[in-house]
Amino acid sequence: MRIFRRSAMNIYCRKALAAVLAGSISSVHAEEIQFNTDILDVKDRENYDLSQFSRKGYILPGIYSLAIQLNEQKLPEQNIDFIVPDDDPNGSEACLTKDIIKQLGLKKSALRDLTWWHDGQCLSTASLPGMEIRTDLSSATLYVSVPQAYLEYSHPDWDPPVRWENGISGALFDYNVNVQTQKQKSAGASHYLSANGTAGVNAGAWRLRGDWQARHEKTPHQTGTEQPWQWSRIYAYRTLGEMGARLTIGENYLNSAMFDSFRYTGVNVATDDAMLPPNLRGYAPEVTGVARTNARVVISQQGRLIKEVQVAAGPFRIQDLSSAVNGTLDVLIEEQDGNEQRLQVDTATIPYLTRPGLVRYKVTVGQPSDWEHRLNGSLFAGGEFAWGVSNGWSLYGGLLGDSQYQALSLGVGRDLMMFGALSGDITESRMRLADRALLRGRSYRLSYSKRFDSTNSQITFAGYRFSEQDFANMNDYLAARLQGEWSRYGRNKEMYTLSFNQYIEPLGLTANLNYNHQTYWDRPESDSYTLTMSRGFDFWRFRNVNLSLTGFRNKYRNDNDEGMYLTLSMPLGERSRLSYNGAYSRREQRNNVSYYDRPGDNQSYQIGFGKSQLRNEVNGFYGYNGSIADVTATGSWVEGQYESYGVSVQGGATVTPQGAALHRISSSGGTRMLIDTHGVSGIPIADSGRSTYTNYFGKAVVGSMNDYSRSSVSIDVAKLPDHAEALRSVSQATLTEGAIGYRSFEVVSGDKAMAFIRLADGSVPPFGATVLNSKQQETGIVSDDGHAYLSGIQAGGIMSVRWGGAVQCVITLPAVLPADMSSELLLPCERKPEPN
Repeated sequence: MRIFRRSAMNIYCRKALAAVLAGSISSVHAEEIQFNTDILDVKDRENYDLSQFSRKGYILPGIYSLAIQLNEQKLPEQNIDFIVPDDDPNGSEACLTKDIIKQLGLKKSALRDLTWWHDGQCLSTASLPGMEIRTDLSSATLYVSVPQAYLEYSHPDWDPPVRWENGISGALFDYNVNVQTQKQKSAGASHYLSANGTAGVNAGAWRLRGDWQARHEKTPHQTGTEQPWQWSRIYAYRTLGEMGARLTIGENYLNSAMFDSFRYTGVNVATDDAMLPPNLRGYAPEVTGVARTNARVVISQQGRLIKEVQVAAGPFRIQDLSSAVNGTLDVLIEEQDGNEQRLQVDTATIPYLTRPGLVRYKVTVGQPSDWEHRLNGSLFAGGEFAWGVSNGWSLYGGLLGDSQYQALSLGVGRDLMMFGALSGDITESRMRLADRALLRGRSYRLSYSKRFDSTNSQITFAGYRFSEQDFANMNDYLAARLQGEWSRYGRNKEMYTLSFNQYIEPLGLTANLNYNHQTYWDRPESDSYTLTMSRGFDFWRFRNVNLSLTGFRNKYRNDNDEGMYLTLSMPLGERSRLSYNGAYSRREQRNNVSYYDRPGDNQSYQIGFGKSQLRNEVNGFYGYNGSIADVTATGSWVEGQYESYGVSVQGGATVTPQGAALHRISSSGGTRMLIDTHGVSGIPIADSGRSTYTNYFGKAVVGSMNDYSRSSVSIDVAKLPDHAEALRSVSQATLTEGAIGYRSFEVVSGDKAMAFIRLADGSVPPFGATVLNSKQQETGIVSDDGHAYLSGIQAGGIMSVRWGGAVQCVITLPAVLPADMSSELLLPCERKPEPN
């Protein structure tokens, strides 16, 4: 059975024809619609076929690829079979299978009462009172209306686990390659090559991943230092949807908010807030800043897009990030005039709070291991939990240890409402080594966060931690047992951390302070801070000039480094800017003037000239974001010292039974979507604000898909080539972590022209007959006297003409098309296809 589609042009023709016929309705019955055909301007009034318009809402039996819209939510595209029901031989009805009904998210009480027809394959809609179904072929959508009382919890931007897609089976290989050459004036040339990435295989819900790396270095005094191909981590994981958790088996790093991370080989089960509806997730990080004009704010982490939002000019505050996001976030503020601001937000240091009634947990069992994949030490076990006791109170704790080491942690969090959020915990450790007595110690920690709206101030995190002299974490225990040294990094004593943001509106000034102070029991203290003040203003004919001043101080093991950076940036156009950068410290003084430009959506470059320590210098940068990889090239020259050149290439390859493609990546080994345009190359697919083009085989991969969140993939219709026409341009999907999704877009490729279709006996097809190409895509509708506007015309191609419910004849297009397609083509329709 064929799958039928409708092109945009022919949908328009159908609507126009239907509008004409609507004005000629002479009688309307429950099933039949009759038309007054006398109003039609048809020379041969006996030669027409309007059977497909004679029944209201009638769909020709067959399989149609349609998106399903459930109430206000749009579900992924499905193949819907329209079947002739037993009680209506002249009608057709959409068959909603059990797999489709499962995706609707019906309550168990509603599922028990359902009845089925067509040998138990199709839902009887009458068994669900109030349910309505309507099909709109013009938008390729099946509208399903179900009373909310029958549905489980839903959210406009969230899908329940029954709608999550594990994707298709396949293999992936992601890479990041860096090559650099440096020529010292006095020492000669050095060459450096490094590569790393992730390889993996997907099978059902399981993802097998292997992180790899390799390195080669050659200096004037060495023949070469090589690190051959090495698998740094091998592991497998899968989503446990009903539990809202993830199962990981293999080599991993302990991910804990209470205990320090270390490498192990074992099994881990942990809840993931990213699987919950947005309004049920934990306390998420927030991003604040100031846009000088209407701007696009892009939040990413290690190249993976997390959120993209449009904001108005002035201060902004983004609070709806996933609580599963942790670590340092990269924030890009791209002004409409081409100017850019960049900042970083640390999300790992927020008070430990859990929403009321929710329980989060992590359980780990395994053995410590090293980079050589060797197991070190005995079997250990660990677990932790966080419980939202009530509205404002959270209780959390955990246990970690083996036969010689144990650590117990217990804490409480409190939402102080207008006074901020506060959490505190105590961790006690017990460690016994072969040649030492039992060592016991405690560590105390406080965390605080508060936004002061009245003063536009934000304390992202203010924390204090004190560890007793005999307190040891798991890394301390492993180092003492394996190397005989308590800790390679020193025995921690006290730590103070502060991140503060202040916007002074009258001055248009933004100030950011990050401070960290660490003391040790056995080593000198370390201390660091960074203070940044920036202001945007207009100067003469220049608009949105940005001035930024940063002061820093780093102290580590009695080694002090302090200085300041000054940056002045002036936009010269929509995509270019001129900047001055000055660096001043006791070690160096550098002044540099640079010009930056983006000549295209996928290209950017910067060239700078400056002076450092009385020496002239030149530096340059070029970036290209291609469909198959991101390429970066850099170069620098310092008078009398050195010259250096480097190239970086980052990308991936995805191979599946449905096709393969080289592509860009957001996160190595992450979630992606394979797009199939069925052999039509050069079709632009929107991908994080850029376009990825289908390859020679009509395949492309979008690497910026989110986990467990509804994402859209679409054809960039504004960049479609003239010879192509998309029958459908947007599709949605909710993919599990690491999945390879698959979406198919029907694209009609070829020229467009008016044609005159003539049958073998000299007559013409009836008015309303349809023309289909070899893929059964509708490319035209026959109008008066055999005329039709056809799309998808290809030299030597085959088209068929259908009326009366069947294909009646076949058109063979000319082997050589005329250079001027504005003239009407004469197309004989000479033979009927042989019966199957």
